[in-house]
Amino acid sequence: MFSKKLNVLLLAVMIFSLLLVAPASAQDAPGAGPVHVCAIGGADAFFAVVKNGADLAGSLVEGAGSTYTWIPLPNYDNIGPDMVRLIEQAVAQGCTSLAVPVWDGAAQAPALAAATEAGVKVFMYNSGLPLLEDGTIVAYGYYGTDEYKAGVAAGAYFATHGSTNVRCVNTQPGAVNWQQRCGGLIDGATANGAQADEIILPAEAFGDAAQISAAVQAALAADPTIDGFATGSAADADAVGEALAVMGATAQQGGWDVSVNIINRIQNGEALFAVDQQGWYQGYLAVSQAWLYDQFSILPATPVILTGPALITADNADTVLAGVEDGYR
Repeated sequence: MFSKKLNVLLLAVMIFSLLLVAPASAQDAPGAGPVHVCAIGGADAFFAVVKNGADLAGSLVEGAGSTYTWIPLPNYDNIGPDMVRLIEQAVAQGCTSLAVPVWDGAAQAPALAAATEAGVKVFMYNSGLPLLEDGTIVAYGYYGTDEYKAGVAAGAYFATHGSTNVRCVNTQPGAVNWQQRCGGLIDGATANGAQADEIILPAEAFGDAAQISAAVQAALAADPTIDGFATGSAADADAVGEALAVMGATAQQGGWDVSVNIINRIQNGEALFAVDQQGWYQGYLAVSQAWLYDQFSILPATPVILTGPALITADNADTVLAGVEDGYR
């Protein structure tokens, strides 16, 4: 399955590259002329991979005589106000199109509406699909996974592979994608006969190994029957692994993001799975599609292109590991 996905990805890269080979300067930019494609990204190891994909597309944008800018979020402690500030920054910088994750709909929707009013073409990626579907945010496309379906698949996998009491470790409460993840996981687990709930930590606990480990240890001390933990990032997964080791617990692990540590745990039987959302592909698609529409008014037939979910398990972990080591996964 991975080789088929990679072939499709490489084909997309080749097609995009062919569209961009001719012009070499801004005055030679085709179609609408010079445009400025911007992408707002997150602040963790997952988004380093997303940026790899976005930057490749961005280099091709620049080769076609236009401008590309990556605008990073400093951290996840104050997502709503920080994302509004970055959206306003993109407008002030003259971005003509903007690829953006939507984590805080209440804060970001007005800012994105103002950006659209200012002439910026908005494309969503990674998070916020429900807000596109219900019309809260108007955008030309969404490139990412259906996080609720991913959560359901994760919960069902826990329940059908031995876990009877699962916790979703939520270090981004209120974020659209994390609400979907944990909500879907609870639904998927309970539908298959397991108990499930959340461990909710403050946003500043994201990636904080000490806080996460302490919370997991406390949960296990209060309820030793917990035998499954789901996490939303690679750093959080490492912290849960530490907590289980300290407690001498045999609870199973699974969750979102891909890293060498996560793949090693899957290979060693210490973790069940990882949810594959193909972050590299999200970044590449978001920037390339924003440029194609900005430059030529080219859009795919449907506004939503899903890059997941799929599950990485012991069956395909070896192949995925090669992509992780090369910065594609």
